[in-house]
Amino acid sequence: MKTNRRNVVKCMGLGALGAFAPAPAFSSSPKKSTFSYCLNTSTIRGQQPGLLRYIEIAAEAGYDGIEVWVDDVKKFLSEGHSTEALKQLFRQHGLRVENAIGFAPWMASDESKSKAGFRQMEEEMNMLAEIGCYRVAAPGIGAEAPVDLMAAGRKYKALLDLGRKTGVMPQLEFWGAFAPFHHLGQILMVAAVANDPDVRLLPDVYHLYRGGSGFDGLKLIHGQAIEIFHMNDYPASIPREEQQDRDRVYPGDGVAPLSQILRDLREMGGDKVLSLELFNPSYWERDPLEVAKTGLLKMKNAVKASS
Repeated sequence: MKTNRRNVVKCMGLGALGAFAPAPAFSSSPKKSTFSYCLNTSTIRGQQPGLLRYIEIAAEAGYDGIEVWVDDVKKFLSEGHSTEALKQLFRQHGLRVENAIGFAPWMASDESKSKAGFRQMEEEMNMLAEIGCYRVAAPGIGAEAPVDLMAAGRKYKALLDLGRKTGVMPQLEFWGAFAPFHHLGQILMVAAVANDPDVRLLPDVYHLYRGGSGFDGLKLIHGQAIEIFHMNDYPASIPREEQQDRDRVYPGDGVAPLSQILRDLREMGGDKVLSLELFNPSYWERDPLEVAKTGLLKMKNAVKASS
């Protein structure tokens, strides 16, 4: 059953509503940010507990929300569950579905692949709206170096139009080890070309470091432009250019300047969802509930230390 988009917007939480309220993306903000806490299911993905157990673990560990993977949602629905039943599961466990991780090649340099990526995004956005998820990650899948940032900005503008149509807003993401689209400066350029009040960026501690962006560029961004921020840390023992997703560690267990990062996020204003995103295989060998609880505690400790 198709979701009534007006009802979707009415039912959104305050954070999601902010994505639709026109707001400048880059400037100062007088109101400091507030933080909530989210579990990206990648953190316990290696244990393969399944979507239902992800939900139970996030709730039992004490998170405010959950960040799901599109493929996990599709698998759950393919097993005979309805989108309404899944939406009720999130509600019953007291969780907001803060974002979804998908890999549609909307930014592909090949126009036929890009068009297919837009069709995939629309299909997935409609599905996500029906389960109560009103954001989706939009990484530069399919892009080839050197990326035409002007063209990418126009495509992102079209993706934002699609977000307003479906009720699910794309969060522009870059990956530090992905050569075509790896730097904060690139997403700022794409966002500027899009020239849209609903621009939203999805930074990550590890990706800012791995791609050579550093962290001072966060000071350039208005708080409304960041709603989700991926939390993790990185070790000092591996050269930056050699670090991989698997090397991410709990916040506070590495050498990232987390206090500076969190202070800058707080000062920029706007509500922020801090989402724990790890891919560490050593954590995947442990009890997933223990991992989720430990990650939440370490995020909260990092926020406390930054105050």
